[in-house]
Amino acid sequence: MPQHILVTGPSRSGKSEWAETLAASVDQPVIYVATALENPDDRQWQQRIEKHRLRRPSHWQTLVVPYNLPMIIEQAKPPCCLLIDSLGTWVTNELDQDEETWEGITTRLLESIQQASVDLIFVGEETGWGVVPAYPLGRLFRDRLGHLTRQLGTIVETTYLVTGGHVLNLSLLGEPLTKMQQKLL
Repeated sequence: MPQHILVTGPSRSGKSEWAETLAASVDQPVIYVATALENPDDRQWQQRIEKHRLRRPSHWQTLVVPYNLPMIIEQAKPPCCLLIDSLGTWVTNELDQDEETWEGITTRLLESIQQASVDLIFVGEETGWGVVPAYPLGRLFRDRLGHLTRQLGTIVETTYLVTGGHVLNLSLLGEPLTKMQQKLL
């Protein structure tokens, strides 16, 4: 059975490094799915991308997939592990979609995950722990990413939270909200 994992946490928490550790521990080829678009005019952004690139083993294949993430998951064939870094960047790339289109995209993504025959490791940022963004686009990003992370966390087998220098396996420490709600009804 393929494993589907979500690694979430705040900025600079080590979530990508933990996801890379998990991917390196599987006994199959790893395909690193980078959702970031390079921007040669943004030196700091390029340095971040390069830092990630240098951390990865040279034998891992890299795919740059800024938009059609469900298709990549649907086309993946075993044996392999897809390490998808990151959901936040992917959501950013899709922010110009209207609500109906976005719902269709996320539905297809969640369906592709549930039907995937390969290991999947997702890296996703936690953005809702701070103040409400002052601008509509910031609120849209935070809400879409938060909702997607919540949905994904209920269908994957394991969800990790990386924060404060620690890795917490949320799947062992708690239950998905939907299961808790069903118990109360």
